[in-house]
This record gives sequence, C-alpha cells and structure tokens, in this order.
Amino acid sequence: MIDNSTLVLFGARGNLAKVKLIPGLFHLDQAGKLPKNMKILSVGRQKVDESAWHSSIKSMLDEKFKSYDKNVFERFIKRNLYHANLPDDPEAFVKFAKRLKNKDIFPQNLAFFLSVRPSDFALIVKQLSEVSLLDESEFWKRVLIEKPFGTCLKSAIELQTSIEKHLKENQIYRIDHYLGKFSLQNILTTRFKNAILEPLWSNEHIEQIQITNHETLGVGDRTVFYEATGALRDMIQSHLLQMLALVTMEQPKTMSPEDVRLEKIKLLESIQAIPLDKIKNFAFRGQYAAGKLNGEKVKGYLEEVENQDSVVETYAAIKLFINNSRWKKVPIYLRTAKRLYENATSISIKFKNYENWLTINIQPSENTSFEITTLQPGLDMNEFRQTALKGNNRIEGDETIDAYETLMLDLLSGDQSKFLHIDEVKAAWKLVDPIINYWSNNKSKPTQYKPGEFDPEESKIIFENDDQFWKK
Repeated sequence: MIDNSTLVLFGARGNLAKVKLIPGLFHLDQAGKLPKNMKILSVGRQKVDESAWHSSIKSMLDEKFKSYDKNVFERFIKRNLYHANLPDDPEAFVKFAKRLKNKDIFPQNLAFFLSVRPSDFALIVKQLSEVSLLDESEFWKRVLIEKPFGTCLKSAIELQTSIEKHLKENQIYRIDHYLGKFSLQNILTTRFKNAILEPLWSNEHIEQIQITNHETLGVGDRTVFYEATGALRDMIQSHLLQMLALVTMEQPKTMSPEDVRLEKIKLLESIQAIPLDKIKNFAFRGQYAAGKLNGEKVKGYLEEVENQDSVVETYAAIKLFINNSRWKKVPIYLRTAKRLYENATSISIKFKNYENWLTINIQPSENTSFEITTLQPGLDMNEFRQTALKGNNRIEGDETIDAYETLMLDLLSGDQSKFLHIDEVKAAWKLVDPIINYWSNNKSKPTQYKPGEFDPEESKIIFENDDQFWKK
C-alpha cells in the first residue's frame, strides 16, 4: 500500500520528465495506483506560472497518448504544482522548503526524484538537508538518484561519502531503469518457479552464458556524452552486470527487497577480477566505421565526434568468471554495441556437450526460447536439426507498464529490490575500472567494424575455445 505522499521532480522540464516521468505518472493515476491525496511538485530553474505548466503537461500527454479520460486528466492536473528554484537566488531552498512544508497542501511523506546532472546530486542532497527536508522524525523521506552513480570507483565512493552525511542507506534509491523492465524481473520467476531448470543451473550442465545488448543506432546527438563515457561504462557497468546478477545469483531466502539485494551483492562480489596481464583475452573493444545500414550511408564514429584520434569504444565485450561452487570455470560473456545488425537485448545459456541453448529475450521481443536437437523427416535417419520451443512472456491483451512507472511505484511504496545498493555499485566499478584504465593508457586504436553486420571476427579473442562465438 502506498502512503499519501508528495513526489518532487527535480529537472521537471528536462527530456526524461517530459517523455517518461510525467506521462508515466498519468498512466499510474489512470490505473488507480496513486493515493487519493498524493501531490506532484515539479521543480525547475525557470519561472513558469501554474496554468502554463498545466498546459505543458497536457502537451506531454497529447504527445504520448492517442486519447485519455478527461476526468482522470482533471484529477491528475489537480495533483500537479510547479515550483521555480531560481539558481541565482541564495534563499531558493529556504523558500522551497517553506512551501513544501505546508501540510494543508502537501502530504509530508516526501520522495525526491533527482532527474538532474550527476554533478548536482550531492549538492541538492546537501541543500535539502540544510532546510530539514530529509529529517524522518515524523514522516519518511526518500531520494531517487538517476544513473550514473559516479564515473569510477573513486568518484562513486566520493559521492556516497557526500550523501551519506544526510541520508541513510534505506533512504537512497539508485536507479537502473533496466531493473524496472518486466522481462528482467521475470528472470527470477523463470529460474525459481520452474522445477526443470534448477537442477541444470550450474557448471555441471552449463558450458557458457552470453549476455547481449546491441542496437543499429549510432551515438546520434550524444557525442559529448559518449566521448566521456564509452560503451563499457554506459551499458556493461550498470545494465549488463545487473542482468548477470539476476541470472546467476543464489535463490534468496525470501523475495523481500533485502534478501534479493543481499544475493545480488554476494554474486557481484564473487566475480573474479580480470587479470591485467591477460586482458586482451578478457576484454575487446571496437568502433563502428562509415558504411551502409539498411541501404543508407551512415557516418563512422570518428566522423560523428569529429575526432580522428578518439579511442572510445562503441563495441565492448568482456569475459568474466564467478568464483563460487555453482559457476566455477563457466565463462560468462558480456557484449554491447552500437550500429550492429539488429536491436536486441538477451541472455543466452548454452548447455554442455549439446547444441542446446536457452535464450531469454528481454527486448524488443519478450520471450523464452529453448533450442533442442530433433530428427529431420526424410529417408536419411541421421539428419538432425535445431528446433526452437518458444514461449511468449507477453501476449496480446497484457498490460504494458514502462520501467519508470514500476520504479516510481516502488519509490513511493518503499520497495528497494529494483534499486542498487551501494555495495552493488562498488562491486561493478571494481570490475570495470581496471579495463577502463588499461584502455585509457593504451592508445591503440579500437578495431573498426562495419555498420549493420555481425560482430567483428576479432572479438573471438576473448572466447575460451575456437568453436565458440556470439549467439545470433
């Protein structure tokens, strides 16, 4: 059950709020998921009068939905207020707190969603604390922080040190929107609610695991971001390592947020560090070149960033091993790429001694597929083929919920199971930092690969055996 509360959106005039957060909150209101007296206070850096803000909200909803219930719209608009926190006003947060502490308007359970620049996270938390908006002596207070949480282990620890002066761990909601996806949450159900899988879920029967995210798009208008980040930081450090944790963690004692997070932490901390003396056999990077995609000419990454010396990777692949009895010696391959042959996010598991693959497709399709060997009809009784047994995780008529909607509900209800504990963040950075540092110091050019094609052949260097390659 969700308490009456106030959701405060910092960065309410930004793209995330416009495309995801405000339409998502409206959808939740439409579904009857928001408490009757809940308020939404949008905070921006510019003055906007209430009627103009309500008009902006209507435009956001018109853009997102073909039609919607007018009664729900009126109810939603009444929930929404706007506050200008002017950056040049030294008393801005004092005025903000005075308004927000008005109990006649705002329920005093407060959830702050920081959809702002990462460099502002610590400052905003400090300013909220200074005006007593994080004090939980009477009501709960929670702060949701958008990714990334730091850019390396050192910066993540510095950020944590700064905000933990003002917040307890159970008040901090570090978001990874992938964890809000239905298909990712369904991994735990697939594993633990099907008796056929658990006996096979170990190094006794599994040869390798592949976790994949790739897309046909290039970096587009995110060139500045990508030059500072790269594929390894952008996707593997956060999303793909979380997918790995869900597919390999031990079954929690209960499905409570605390027990789920505990098992994820144990798993991430048991991953072996990549040996730096063999790093070329554990980590591969590439950059997309100019070429054709679906018949259209596309620029290469170096042209897009206008820097021929850039060694930033748009393709990253790593091999990991988990040092525990269940997974010892099973290679786990993670890859992410821009401008590859298709858009897909999936987990593929290969069983030993056979060409049997279990694939959990996360997006764009949501299904689970098991490939088995069958006899091919005909006179030759020695001809075999692979047959896929496919089950759709989403069927016609199923409700579609955006990941951000799920995570905002969890924020309001106090469920942290889909949010990152600081120990998960630290474990992830410990794994990728040595690779990032090695690549930063080694200025050799990443392998160039053609857009729209399969993975570069050179990425085979990280595989354990010559007959292994990426699952298509």
